[in-house]
Order: sequence, then C-alpha cells, then structure tokens
Amino acid sequence: MSDPRNYQTRMSPAGAQAGAVIDEGLRSYMLRVYNLMALGLAITGIAAYAAFSLAFADGQLTAFGQAIYVSPLKWVVMLAPLALVFFLSFRINSMSVSSAQMTFWVYAGLMGLSLSSIFLIYTGQSIVQTFFVTAASFGALSLFGYTTKRDLSAMGSFLIMGLFGLIIASLVNIFLASSALDFAISVIGVLIFAGLTAWDTQKIKEMYFEADGAEVAGRKAIMGALTLYLDFINLFLFLLRFLGNRD
Repeated sequence: MSDPRNYQTRMSPAGAQAGAVIDEGLRSYMLRVYNLMALGLAITGIAAYAAFSLAFADGQLTAFGQAIYVSPLKWVVMLAPLALVFFLSFRINSMSVSSAQMTFWVYAGLMGLSLSSIFLIYTGQSIVQTFFVTAASFGALSLFGYTTKRDLSAMGSFLIMGLFGLIIASLVNIFLASSALDFAISVIGVLIFAGLTAWDTQKIKEMYFEADGAEVAGRKAIMGALTLYLDFINLFLFLLRFLGNRD
C-alpha cells in the first residue's frame, strides 16, 4: 500500500509545474489587489489633506470650507461616496476594467473629500500615528487571512450580522448621544473590521481562478481592492476614536 504522506514526492513534474503556475498567478492577482487598494488609500489621503488645506486658513473656515462643512452641500459630500460604491458594486460586471478602475479612483477621491473633516477634530500627529497603527494591524490581519488553513466563512457570517447591528446602534446613538454606547460602538467596530479584514482576504484569495480572462480577473481585483479599502478605512476611523488627540 502506498503512503499518502509521500504525495508531494510522488507528484508528477507536470502536476508540480501546474501548481507552480497557479501559485504564481495567485500571487500576481493578490499583488494587484493590494496595489490597487494602496493607490486608492493614497488618493484618499491626498484628497483629504488638499481639501482641508483649501477649507481652513488662518484659524478660520474659508468659503470652500463653509461650503463642504457647513452648507447643505455637506450632505452631498457625505453621501456621494456611498452612492458611488453602490454604483460600482452593482454595475461592475457590465463595465470595462478601465472604467471600473477609474470609478474606484473617483470614489477614493470623494472619500478623501468626505474624510477631510477629521483634520478639524484630531491633531495631524495623532492622525498619522493612527494610520501607521492601522496599517500594521491591517497587514497582520490580512496576512493571517491569506495564510490560514482554517475556513473563516462561519466567522464572516457572524461579523456581517454584527456589522448590521453596529450600523443600527450608531443610528440610535445619534439621538441618544450616549458616551457609554459610543465607547461600546467603537470597541465593537474595531473588532468587527479586524475580523472582516481576515475574512475578506481569504474570500478574495478564493475568488481567484487561473482560467479567468483578463477582463474577469481585472474586475475581481478591483472589487477585492474596494473591499479591503473599506475594511482599512473603517478600521482606521474606529481606531482614531481611541488613539486620536482632539484639537
């Protein structure tokens, strides 16, 4: 009887070569996802800082700042990224890769405009420090999701339910303005998006299929980048509530 533990040594050269091709394709696919996500974050950061620089001068809000932070236009600034992310999610299968990628860049820029208000609340140093803490945490969690042999799908379903609960609690607290509930939301938010980072990474990895054409693979990479981008942004914002020093 043959020993199944010797499977790797008994693998045919053709099988080993095919496995190597799949591994190389998967690494290339995941690298594309991370590069797209990183560029999206860079666009968001640049847009946020540029918008703040235009909105705040000499200790006062400029006309631009009044428009995006005080006037009714602020609702457009807040809701435009949400509308665009839904548009991209529902329409990506009918879009070309270049159009989908451009939509992602526009979304990242609008998100930066929306997030620029954090510079009015927190010190620049604490924002930068929290960003690096988030980057380190995200990297470790995503690496775990990529390398673990454990199936995280059950955890993912639980986290999605927790996310809906978190959204409801946040809406309720708008009216209650409870500091205790706000603290609980912050803690739960960090835990949920930490878990989602690992789960989403595993899910994105499993989406890879070596027989995909360039268009399909490109769309998958963009949606994977968008998913991890959202995990990173939300993890950053919840951590900022703990680590950020207010002006």
